[in-house]
Amino acid sequence: MQKPFSMIREFHLADWFTLANAVCGTGALFSIMTYLQTSDVRHVYFACGLVLAALIFDVLDGRIARWRQKTSAMGRELDSLADVISFGVAPALIAYGCGMQGLYDRIVLAYFVACGVSRLARYNVTAEVLSEGQDKVKYFEGTPIPTSLLLVLLLFVAAVQGALHESLWFGRVTLAGFSLHPLVLLFAISGSLMVSRIRLPKL
Repeated sequence: MQKPFSMIREFHLADWFTLANAVCGTGALFSIMTYLQTSDVRHVYFACGLVLAALIFDVLDGRIARWRQKTSAMGRELDSLADVISFGVAPALIAYGCGMQGLYDRIVLAYFVACGVSRLARYNVTAEVLSEGQDKVKYFEGTPIPTSLLLVLLLFVAAVQGALHESLWFGRVTLAGFSLHPLVLLFAISGSLMVSRIRLPKL
């Protein structure tokens, strides 16, 4: 019988930074839900700030793993699961909280998350091939999911300017009785780029 906490003892230092990424992403979800309850725009700021913090931890975990020369399949899976929360679900929910709540908006945001999940799954199964026998992958296929931080920063600026809900940039259009905020199309573009075959060098 496996002893309690034995799995935790198998964690490397980088894995704890990966978990910090996931915690920040979860905190962003809590913050935007609190905004929906209270309408206090500070919680939008907190949510966006926590996604930025998640990116910092995401960068650090990779650097620490290479520095200590300790990488593992579990570490890669942890990284992907954390990224889904912080750079997939959290940006989508922040967009929803900021006012992209129409039926078409929700379809686009769900598409964005699905693209992010697909992008990470493809990376995990092709990482060994892309690395060509080395420790580090030389390039990405499709834009990395953390690039969604750009969308989060855009929403942060919108929040600072009071451009939320009915004041959301580019307004709202109605199609077949359901609403669409054109701003949400940036999430559709971001998701499509993630699952594209565009090659980007990994720095």
